[in-house]
Amino acid sequence: MPLGVRPVRVRPRIVAVVLAAALALCSCGLGAASHSARPPARRRSETALNPSAFAPGACEAFAPTKGDRHETVFLDAGHGGIDPGGVGTTEDGQTIDEADETLPVELGAMALLRAKGFRVVVSRTMNTTVVRLTAADESGGVLTLQGSHDDVAARDVCANDAEARALVGIYFDAGSSPQDAGSLTAYDTARPFSSRNLALATLVQTDVLAGMNAQGWGIPNDGVLPDTTLGSYVGEPSSGGIAGDAASYNHLLLLGPALAGFFTTPSQMPGAVIEPLYLTDPFEGSIANSPLGQSVVARGIARAVETYLAPTPRTHAKHT
Repeated sequence: MPLGVRPVRVRPRIVAVVLAAALALCSCGLGAASHSARPPARRRSETALNPSAFAPGACEAFAPTKGDRHETVFLDAGHGGIDPGGVGTTEDGQTIDEADETLPVELGAMALLRAKGFRVVVSRTMNTTVVRLTAADESGGVLTLQGSHDDVAARDVCANDAEARALVGIYFDAGSSPQDAGSLTAYDTARPFSSRNLALATLVQTDVLAGMNAQGWGIPNDGVLPDTTLGSYVGEPSSGGIAGDAASYNHLLLLGPALAGFFTTPSQMPGAVIEPLYLTDPFEGSIANSPLGQSVVARGIARAVETYLAPTPRTHAKHT
């Protein structure tokens, strides 16, 4: 979605920036996040939630690795399986798929949050859809409109089954021009917890953007936006059925409210969706495809969630 135009400026090539920052990692303590592209080691504490409803490797819970805050966070790595998501390119001409870039960010943020005492449930741990696909969900190896709907709806079901206190969707943007650039975070205003959605989204946008620009990347701030500006744009209202409902829903399904006959399992906790980079901008696509870039985004997400779920001082509890 073309939501911003890159300002004219001179920026170093990402290869040089990543190399310099990667060398600095040896002494700055980012180590655990730098391996975010690796799937987490299997542990006895790992649990697949309702495996009959989800694809293998989807909707899995991971216990804290240090301490226990008795709180659960849900992280969603956008797309996956036969749904590659947006397609972009790096500065060296490599074609990249959104689904491949969201997963290591999700797993990196998960590892960081577990080390802070959170139980973390993730939508997927590998390249798979979240829903168990039926014949109606795919055609010729591609998700149908029904399949796309069911796959996102399954992520909400997973978050609800997890009884998560916060939801963060991790996606990347794609534009019609290589000049489209920047980071944005979406939240939903139609939910009864809309003020908490905004609070979480603001923290996620602020911490991720600050982390990226601390590297000298100069990522534009495309803002914290209501999901009504980003909502469904597939289908035709005149088509009726799911296509008509999808075209008129005007929310992100991951965050939005129920709609009779179309969507019955909305998320039941505050949530935000971040799109930190444009894959179609070769500079930003190179960041999204790099272990350092993925680590920086993951660290920003984890920091934001930890701040959002920080215990409320007892003296102010009656005002929350």
